[in-house]
Amino acid sequence: MHSADAVETIQREMTVFARRARAAAGRMHPELSLVSYTLLGHLEESGGCRATDLAAHYALDKSTVSRQVAGLERAGLIERRPDPADQRVQVLHLTRSGRHVLAQVTESRRAAFRERLAGWPEEDLSRFAEYLVRYNA
Repeated sequence: MHSADAVETIQREMTVFARRARAAAGRMHPELSLVSYTLLGHLEESGGCRATDLAAHYALDKSTVSRQVAGLERAGLIERRPDPADQRVQVLHLTRSGRHVLAQVTESRRAAFRERLAGWPEEDLSRFAEYLVRYNA
């Protein structure tokens, strides 16, 4: 396969992957979009952060993040707390319910990946994982 053909195939397959990921996220927790799931995961990993930090990290428009944050707050999945270093700053944190929903969706996603990759040889799985890490770096 020529380089240009390979790049075209990669682009097409990554688009299919993204569409499937969005659809799967909607099936696993209908109120939790892929963007919301990603934001919850980031809040868990970071231990909390400002909405502007989320926007900057994911290169999203601030209004997009604001809408997502508002929805997550209404759903009781995140809460705002004053920053101990600067009481004027609000930091977003997962609630107990948010941690629970994130854990449920994460486990559902892992199960779906395990099922989809069940027939793959160990060597292929390792190589695929390495390629994804390299691509995302």
